[in-house]
Amino acid sequence: MDNYIKVNFLGASGVVTGSKFLIETSEKNILIDCGMFQGLKELRELNWCDLPVDVSTIDLVLLTHGHLDHVGYLPRLVKQGFTGKIIGTAPTLAIAEIILRDSAKIQEEEAEKANKENYTKHNPALPFYTVKEAEKTAQMFQVEVEDKWINLSEHISYRFQYNGHILGATFIEMDIHTKRFVFSGDIGRANDYLLDAPKRPEWADFLFLESTYGNKLHPSEDVESILSEIIIDTVHKKGNLIIPSFAVERLQTLMYILWKLYKKNKIPNIPIFMDSPMGSNVLELFNRFPKWHKLSGSDINAMSHHVSIVQSYKETWETIDDKRSKVIIAGSGMVTGGRVLTYLQQLIDDSSTTVLMVGYQAEGTRGRQLLDGVHEIKLFGKYYPVKATIKHLESLSAHADQEELIHWMSNIINIPEKVYLIHGEPPALDALRVKIKEVYHWDVSVPKLSDVEKIII
Repeated sequence: MDNYIKVNFLGASGVVTGSKFLIETSEKNILIDCGMFQGLKELRELNWCDLPVDVSTIDLVLLTHGHLDHVGYLPRLVKQGFTGKIIGTAPTLAIAEIILRDSAKIQEEEAEKANKENYTKHNPALPFYTVKEAEKTAQMFQVEVEDKWINLSEHISYRFQYNGHILGATFIEMDIHTKRFVFSGDIGRANDYLLDAPKRPEWADFLFLESTYGNKLHPSEDVESILSEIIIDTVHKKGNLIIPSFAVERLQTLMYILWKLYKKNKIPNIPIFMDSPMGSNVLELFNRFPKWHKLSGSDINAMSHHVSIVQSYKETWETIDDKRSKVIIAGSGMVTGGRVLTYLQQLIDDSSTTVLMVGYQAEGTRGRQLLDGVHEIKLFGKYYPVKATIKHLESLSAHADQEELIHWMSNIINIPEKVYLIHGEPPALDALRVKIKEVYHWDVSVPKLSDVEKIII
């Protein structure tokens, strides 16, 4: 075997989304995650470019978890000639299949709508991938269990380790010869409503660490009191509360909290609509994978019955026409697509509407624009005035903050040769780099998109 490996930083380097890290060795070429870029237009346009490597030489893909910015590029990878296995934990692959199928369906619908209503510069507008391509990709999935070393070749083995964040999420430890490479994926929170605290690595020669909240501490908000106040205010205003939400984990967390608040008589019996076909599919996974979360079967059942699940687009319009005060939870979490756009199109210009942002909002997304206080927002090719009240609940984030990231590394008993900070915007990357140097005195590097690093092993 050659005495070095090559790491290609093909995504989530200098930015949060588009996670893709190609490890080239003389035995195997391994892609860690294969996500889509989201947010700024210049990043989204990168999705349409082929990868700058020979995709047919990639032997396998290992997935840390099922979010779109970690799995959303897989059908394009297959289209470019990838024929290997795509490996993850059972919940990760189940979520990835739901997300790919759902995002393909949305892309097909949006391309069709753009062509029909003629608000596209492309002639014709095309989906990024089709449902058929998503289904073909899912046929290449292979389940592996967590906490077990798997041999890939003579000198390469890996294992998945529980990481909180979302159902099935892991960090990946990979031994190549005598060196251990650790890919953090997205690290969860210690006190999550639905999930256990993440495990922590004990050894890392080369650590690839997410930095989404590398410059922030999550506020210690009383989530239940804040939500109660917002809902009571919504009822007083005879308005609507719209919560754009990620369909995986965040949506189920919100359902759980709202059900709990109602049970404790903290909120009135306001109708709650969940408009996310994907969210309802993910909810079924909580029943399927009970060992991966803290909810009991009776909790899942009760909270599901407390919420009306909107199935069709026709029902979306019926929900909008419903004159009662109500809570609407709809995808997507960063307001980049999905059913939430229709609700905002109809209700954002009404001062009795409140929009509650509950997750990370990447630069360039409508969610970030709303948080930044824009006076108008573009939906389906037209501008709508923002008269709704915009609120933010940051502590529901599924990502570790700076303190939790520092704690996550505290079990590592050796001194890593190098820490690579990934999955962050420049201010977060730089703040975490400074903090790690201050706390641990480790060698920290911040790779840029398309960087290639040669590592001697």
